Amino acid sequence: MVSESVRGHHAGRGEPHARGGLPFHGGHDRQGPRLDRTAEGTGPRPAVLRVLRPGRHPRAPPRSAGVGRQVPGPLRCGLGWDALREETFARQKELGVIPADCQLTARHAEIPAWDDMPEDLKPVLCRQMEVYAGFLEYTDHHVGRLVDGLQRLGVLDDTLVFYIIGDNGASAEGTINGTYNEMLNFNGLADIETPRFMTDRLDKFGGPESYNHYSVGWAHAMDTPYQWTKQVASHWGGTRNGTIVHWPNGIAAKGEMRWQFHHVIDVAPTILEAAGLPEPLFVNGVQQHPIEGVSMAYSFDDAQAPDRHETQYFEMFGNRGIYHKGWTAVTKHKTPWILVGEQTVAFDDDVWELYDTTKDWSQAKDLAKEMPEKLHELQRLWLIEATRYNVLPLDDDTASRINPDLAGRPVLIRGNTQVLFSNMGRLSENCVLNLKNKSHTVTAEVEVPETGAEGVIVAQGASIGGWSLYANDGKLKYCYNLGGIKHFYAESADPLPAGAHQVRMEFAYAGGGLGKGGEVTLYVDGQQVGEGHVEATLAIVFSADDGCDVGMDSGSPVSPDYAPGSNAFNGRIKGVQLAIAEAAAAAGHLVDPEHAIRIALARQ
Repeated sequence: MVSESVRGHHAGRGEPHARGGLPFHGGHDRQGPRLDRTAEGTGPRPAVLRVLRPGRHPRAPPRSAGVGRQVPGPLRCGLGWDALREETFARQKELGVIPADCQLTARHAEIPAWDDMPEDLKPVLCRQMEVYAGFLEYTDHHVGRLVDGLQRLGVLDDTLVFYIIGDNGASAEGTINGTYNEMLNFNGLADIETPRFMTDRLDKFGGPESYNHYSVGWAHAMDTPYQWTKQVASHWGGTRNGTIVHWPNGIAAKGEMRWQFHHVIDVAPTILEAAGLPEPLFVNGVQQHPIEGVSMAYSFDDAQAPDRHETQYFEMFGNRGIYHKGWTAVTKHKTPWILVGEQTVAFDDDVWELYDTTKDWSQAKDLAKEMPEKLHELQRLWLIEATRYNVLPLDDDTASRINPDLAGRPVLIRGNTQVLFSNMGRLSENCVLNLKNKSHTVTAEVEVPETGAEGVIVAQGASIGGWSLYANDGKLKYCYNLGGIKHFYAESADPLPAGAHQVRMEFAYAGGGLGKGGEVTLYVDGQQVGEGHVEATLAIVFSADDGCDVGMDSGSPVSPDYAPGSNAFNGRIKGVQLAIAEAAAAAGHLVDPEHAIRIALARQ
């Protein structure tokens, strides 16, 4: 099996960067040669290629796709998401991808009408969707290149292709107004992005400095004809995605629809059946759980075949539902764009709905009051399935899921210290000691060349939020990036001398709650060399896809003092210690590096 993941916003370690270009192009451009090498390596043996595209979550800049070239009609003329939804619904019926008698579900009151949005914000709202449309076009283009490559190798007709496009339904995490930096909402700071804030950045949407996300209204329009959006796993708008299955030499039927119920867990069993392989009991010596899915191969050449996947539970952040033989019982518990601080009702107080999807494809007519016994039957079935598949206990705390430290939950990195070494990189936030909302220190053993120090010693996060300890014009410098909105600095008065030194940053957290500021003090060999004030910090998360690096900042730059891709430290880094709580204290502001390493090795 070969797996290729193409990152959407930032290049991987060692990939080229340029201010005039886009860092994520590298993976796409090497796709053809990789495919050729894979074919050469496997020869006539069957192979599985899993290609993970970022193009259905609305972050990455699509500049090479020609932003907005294929924007739908109502969007081009500024008619907005309600008109787009109506047009999409009509086109779906025309194409036959929904039943002729399907109803368009009503828009919930929580989702604003296009006409109710501020006029001065509408150009920004249009830009959000233009960027996303361009990125989807970009994704389609490169999927097309993959298909062309299979054709060139002469194996396309023998290749079973699943093309699944979606994000559990379109994402509504961009708030009512959309966002220039999605991570602000994840940190409870969405109110910072006022209409004026986003209007001032209109031309930067879709560029390398943005981490943009379209408005809730666009998400709802893209989930036509269903209710709700991603995260609302109770309703089809939060679970259904379009899927194309292509296998010319394995499927006699061409260009047809299939209406049987299936779930993404059915893909693996389908591939195994198509390949004539048994379900593996062991993989690399590890006994496997039974695959829960059901092969959909039976439906390939029999459009009228009875469904074989008869029951499926759904749950996300307390939004939950059950499908059983055409019936669905569902309850929406949590609003998807309120990620921090929502006051949700008790799970027992959630209101359930009932739909007969054999007659009501889009879940438009709630039958709960008419058929309470049927609803109770399905509620009991949901509880049985949830117990069977370890869904319980229910958890609707989004912030604690992202940052378990907030709730005192178990974390991957135990203890109060962590030692990192040179060239370690791309460490996701849950793989790094959590420094948020507390006092902490960063201490590094470095060797400065005779030419003077320059470059990143250690950094965590991205241009949309994080921190970095680095040398700038020879001087030791610290930058705290507050969501890409403000940057706070501390810098030494004099350049770092050549030779071996211990550099240290101490952050004294102000306390009094989450996301507060603090005082920064810089030390070289135990002597104070600089200080600064940080007004506020990010309480929950820096970035969803940019990590922590030692010796460079491999993604988008945390600090505007250095450029992407050309910021590696020009000396030697022996090690970096992160410390919190009592471990952050050090006599004389010096850390014994050998003692720090012994602690780290003892914890292995």
